[in-house]
Amino acid sequence: MYFCDKVLIVEGKTDKRRVEEVLIEPVQIICTYGTMGIEKFDEILEQLNGNDIYILSDADKEGRNIRKWFKKHLSESTHIYIDPKFGEVGRCPRDYLANVLMRHGFYVDTSLVMRGKYNNEERTKYDRSIQYNPI
Repeated sequence: MYFCDKVLIVEGKTDKRRVEEVLIEPVQIICTYGTMGIEKFDEILEQLNGNDIYILSDADKEGRNIRKWFKKHLSESTHIYIDPKFGEVGRCPRDYLANVLMRHGFYVDTSLVMRGKYNNEERTKYDRSIQYNPI
């Protein structure tokens, strides 16, 4: 088992699967299943354990509502946004999602980043910085 110091909160199972396809580091991924309320929020808070919290929700009404909860009640969380043209995290192309997560300090599969929008000079810089060796 790996120690993970990051918690990524997503809306649903397809979002979680898509994120797992691009990450190469252990990250605790929590699903809200598209809704947020006091009970759900309390359940999530119990799982955080002082870790860095990232919110990655869809670019729709439900996603905005989830972000509001975390901005109001957990202001130290970091919000990661996707381009609204994809609508849902689960529908984002893997290379796009890898680039977005990498910009927020996550270790991702560099073969996905190479197909992304970065040029060769930037790729070389990121390839050197994205070498992950689990303990």
